Amino acid sequence: MLPDYKSDKERCIFFLKTYSCVDESGRRKYEDMLVDISNRKRESLEIDLADLEEFCLTIEGYENFPEIVQSNARRYASIFAEAADDIMPRRIFGISDEDDSFDVLMRQREQIGVEINASKNVSPELPDVLRRRFRVYFKPGTKIAVRTVRSIRAADIGHLVTFTGVCTRVGDVKPLLEVACLTCDGCGFEIYQEVIGDNFNPINRCPSGACSLRAPTGELFLETRASKFIKFQEVKVQERSEDVPVGHIPRSLTVQVKGGLTRTMRPGDVVDITGIFLPKPSTGFKARQTGLVADTFIEAMAVKHQKAGYSDMLMSADNMTNLWHHHQQLDMYGKLAQSIAPEIYGHADVKKALLLLLCGGVTRELRDGIRIRGDIHVCLMGDPGVAKSQLLKHITTLAPRSVYTTGRGSSGVGLTASIQRDTVTGEMILEGGALVLADHGICCIDEFDKMEDSDRTAIHEVMEQQTVSIAKAGITTTLNARTAVLAAANPAYGRYNIAASPQENINLPAALLSRFDLMWLILDVAGSESDVALAQHVLHVHREGKPPGLGFEPIAASQLRAYVAHARTFSPHVPVELSNYIASAYAEIRQDEIDAGEKAMGYTTARTLLSILRLSEALARLRWADQVSEGDVNEALRLIKMSKISLEDTAGDDTSKFDPITAIYMAIRDWADAQPTSEVRYDQAVALVISKGYTVETLRACLEEYASLDVWVL
Repeated sequence: MLPDYKSDKERCIFFLKTYSCVDESGRRKYEDMLVDISNRKRESLEIDLADLEEFCLTIEGYENFPEIVQSNARRYASIFAEAADDIMPRRIFGISDEDDSFDVLMRQREQIGVEINASKNVSPELPDVLRRRFRVYFKPGTKIAVRTVRSIRAADIGHLVTFTGVCTRVGDVKPLLEVACLTCDGCGFEIYQEVIGDNFNPINRCPSGACSLRAPTGELFLETRASKFIKFQEVKVQERSEDVPVGHIPRSLTVQVKGGLTRTMRPGDVVDITGIFLPKPSTGFKARQTGLVADTFIEAMAVKHQKAGYSDMLMSADNMTNLWHHHQQLDMYGKLAQSIAPEIYGHADVKKALLLLLCGGVTRELRDGIRIRGDIHVCLMGDPGVAKSQLLKHITTLAPRSVYTTGRGSSGVGLTASIQRDTVTGEMILEGGALVLADHGICCIDEFDKMEDSDRTAIHEVMEQQTVSIAKAGITTTLNARTAVLAAANPAYGRYNIAASPQENINLPAALLSRFDLMWLILDVAGSESDVALAQHVLHVHREGKPPGLGFEPIAASQLRAYVAHARTFSPHVPVELSNYIASAYAEIRQDEIDAGEKAMGYTTARTLLSILRLSEALARLRWADQVSEGDVNEALRLIKMSKISLEDTAGDDTSKFDPITAIYMAIRDWADAQPTSEVRYDQAVALVISKGYTVETLRACLEEYASLDVWVL
């Protein structure tokens, strides 16, 4: 049975005129859209197939109409456009409304047509596409399943399909010729030719009566000013790694984006794309090579981002109420950290560091153009089987924009940028690597120690300057890579060797280590109590499919993402009264390293001072505060201390022989000798103890014990 497009057009008109929203307003959704298009307030007519399905269920004879539209989407897009042209309301002019250049040009063309008709000459027909100021897009309905790139087959050609993928390459936006205007140089006659597809054959003979009466007819040339162009962009979309079967390589599809959908995707975005699956036959010399085999592409109709960026999240009143509920809870900082990968046992301080990585510090731009990064870099180094890769995978799913890669499977070019040839223009273009794709996001690099030294040096510039400088194939430019790096690595010997020095175990250059704000060493230390607790936790996760109770309901990933998004809107600063405190704490860290000599566990530089500031700003952001407090600085110092404690605990030096109470006493005594003073205030002692990695309860026990020995007076 042949389709009756004339009656289908009447169905489209009936739908556009009579469809009413289900809500209480009862407004005519598509009539309002047409009014906005007529009044130059919008440039797209978005037909929601869910609305069409709902509408057709209520009318007899329309039941199969949505399936017919989906199976021949390109033809019905033009039918809906023609139907909208027929019922388009007249424009309502306001006081400040004026005709634009397109209106003036159309009026001139219509006036020329009237004059030519009066002289009984051939009148140039204006195509409907030339008059049209909108494009028709289909939004997916409830019956369209989200598919993978691999599942789209030849049977889907011409159908409307929805699939999920990762944008790997986004081309430039270029003008695409939609209606060509050809002008005769002999008589000045204008001919309009609609362009369908990528190529067209221009008319070579002038059809006007003036040219047909003389022997040498005038030549037709393309009039660019009178032609119609639309925005065009080509995007390469690759299937997600979790959708690739074992032993296969990821497949990709070319997506053509037109009109208002351009510039909606960036490299690295995970998107659901709804579009028409179409063939693209080869032309010219390439057709002789490929024969009857045609390439395929998707003409995009709708784009939906799976994870909105922090800046794109719109907070509703209900969302803000939930966020305030979380914000006002006791120990909000600890609960947010424990909500990160709750199925992984322990690692409380590591999860706090990852929470600060998600939140980040404040990026500052100075007046002279110098940029001080706010992104926090963290390196997790430890024995096998301590859930480093699981933490990285969880952060990848939690962050709105993230890229996961491994050290052995990444090259320097794959991390920064490579040179490719543009399939449309044939020019040499840059294709961003993992660090560029993770711009304004997080780049997780697993097996960091397995990378070649030549490839690892490509990260140095990204981690500090946050740019990628390229000078190859005649292209000299600088790409932005404003990303936070989360790396996981094993020690040099596979497991941490206590007999060797920390420098031999870590086996990373000092220039790279100094760029990490926090360097964690996670050791698999045997202990009967901790091993039993870990085993019970793992068994509960495998048995119940969820982690054991934490004493509170873990915050969902979407809520945690929204909380961090709101926290990132704050730009806290360090008050003047904390400057001396931070400076003295930094000087003390440097002095401790000098005193340790060859036994020094870390590598403290001026970047460590910036790390303290970044961590303090991230903690202030979590409190939704505009100013850094002394507690934020103490917690930042504690995390830095704890990251180095994990190294010091393996050294077996004399400091580890002291119990916590003795260590606190020695720290307070050394601090009082260095001032010099014989009085220490309680708040100073608390700040000192927390920066050393001890708790307030241990400080109180120390004060009581040494007061009973008459060592000091409280």
